[in-house]
Amino acid sequence: MADYEFLTAEEIPGYIATYPSLAGRIDVEQIASVDEIGDGNLNLVFLVKDQTGRGIVLKQALPYVRMSGGSWSMTPDRERHEVESLTAHRRLVPDLVVEVLHDDEKRHIFAMEDLSDHTVWRPALNAGKVHTGVAGRVGTYIGAVAFGTSLFALERQQLADAQAAAINPELCSITEDLVFTEPSVDAGRNSVLPANEADAAALSADTTFVDAMGRAKYWFMTCGEALIHGDLHTGSVMVRGAGDGSRADSVKVFDSEFAFFGPVAFDIGATWANYVLAASRAYALGDDARAQWALGLVTETWTGFETEFRRLWPGRRDPRVWRDGFLEERLATWQAQAWLFAAAKMSRRIVGYAKVTDVETLPPHLREGAARGVLAAARAVVRYGADMQPTTFAQICGDELATHRTAG
Repeated sequence: MADYEFLTAEEIPGYIATYPSLAGRIDVEQIASVDEIGDGNLNLVFLVKDQTGRGIVLKQALPYVRMSGGSWSMTPDRERHEVESLTAHRRLVPDLVVEVLHDDEKRHIFAMEDLSDHTVWRPALNAGKVHTGVAGRVGTYIGAVAFGTSLFALERQQLADAQAAAINPELCSITEDLVFTEPSVDAGRNSVLPANEADAAALSADTTFVDAMGRAKYWFMTCGEALIHGDLHTGSVMVRGAGDGSRADSVKVFDSEFAFFGPVAFDIGATWANYVLAASRAYALGDDARAQWALGLVTETWTGFETEFRRLWPGRRDPRVWRDGFLEERLATWQAQAWLFAAAKMSRRIVGYAKVTDVETLPPHLREGAARGVLAAARAVVRYGADMQPTTFAQICGDELATHRTAG
């Protein structure tokens, strides 16, 4: 780290002026503000505005996990994975993916369009806002990526080249450990409220759940179907609109540094888990109607995904053998895998490292019941089994959340 050149607010105007692709987007002679807006987990992120209101975002991957205080080393090459995946995904659905403006591989810095007129979806949900249509468009994004970066769309050499470029073992290892193993086999990074220690212990003692996490981890490590986002959740989606129940007029996916060729269902399940977390907050706050709305997002995302994938299916490369029956098999398999990945993500965000504000910002007496409900929901869907429709998943989770929301 001694020779790593950290980006500073003071150097940013000069840095921007060096690159015409950036200098044309903002007046470097009239910089009004440079604000560090990273969430503190991994990277440095700066929002730069000029006096006319034009802006760009600069993001630098650090050589460690930022939230660890520097004790956990991590490759800054993840910046390349983020740029390449965002670029590939934006080619498929330009309306749904943030635009990359500049890539500085030497310093692990890239620039994105300014989306400060948007808000990150998670805090909007936490604040009780309703942006209609977001979940469906997230599903559309997953469907477009699942088809457009897979063997269904790419020539064989294209596919091999894309797979080789996207190998991302260090960040995949983080997911494998933090999502699939450590929630039930603590490696010293887990934490819960004292009141939830018995719930965490019950999760670890649930052999059905632990065995299911083993299956999910195996799929994650061996099933290289498409260039998935790898960390898709309500904190990696930005929305624009009033949030009063009207349709969001813009949705943008970002933050794909965990991208690799992995299982399509992982991104689906990750979104489902986050809708359950949003619902747990609503139930804890006594807003049952909002909780049911949040759980309804599960079906919206699945429908958006399935609709987009079916729309693209006629363009598959080899319809001679990939017939319509094969499509139905794929969709059924992804649906059966999605709930298991969701269960993994749900338990991780309650017990494991890097929790979410949906639950963590609740007062402790409400957080206890919300956390208990999410863990109970994760175990319940695993016990239910593979033949689970999105509506069934949402119903099971809703029942557990409602049952356990009262502390004690």
